[in-house]
Amino acid sequence: MKQWNEFSGMSKKLDHFFDNKATDEFISVIQTRENLHTRNSVYVKSRASWGINAGTWMHPFLFIDFAMWLNPEFKYEVIKFVYDELIKYRNEAGDAYREMAASIRTIVPKKELPVKISHVAKAINHIVCNSHETEIRNKLADESKVKELAQIEKDVAMLINGKFIKSFDSLINHFQELWREKYVPKELA
Repeated sequence: MKQWNEFSGMSKKLDHFFDNKATDEFISVIQTRENLHTRNSVYVKSRASWGINAGTWMHPFLFIDFAMWLNPEFKYEVIKFVYDELIKYRNEAGDAYREMAASIRTIVPKKELPVKISHVAKAINHIVCNSHETEIRNKLADESKVKELAQIEKDVAMLINGKFIKSFDSLINHFQELWREKYVPKELA
């Protein structure tokens, strides 16, 4: 804080950050989501005003929030990173999904398409997340999972368009093989 104020010519105070309602709410979220039993597990403000014991310790998530509050340039970079990396892959997965669905239309009768697409989405959730539930992609999808999801969707479209997968049963067999490769120990395969 002292270094930032000297560098920026500002006079922000740590108490302003902790008195902020949004900070208080975020501390509660961290405490709940990280299964921490006390607020002291999220931050500790020393009573010492100088010396080796002076200062404040923050959970890394709270520290990032603090740094974004302190420095708008850093906040911009964090938001840009999240947008560029995670949202970019979510958008890519959405585009790949449309391409995959168009390819599946070529191997599935029109009247069966909604049910079959639903089966495909569930199968991909099992491959990427090793389970399926409503909204699982929003709950568990980090950058690597969203990238994997997009890649599977692109690969399925390519395999169908290239006539390597010619039926829905073949597609399901492909998904089963992907799941086995990822989750079944080689000794049991």
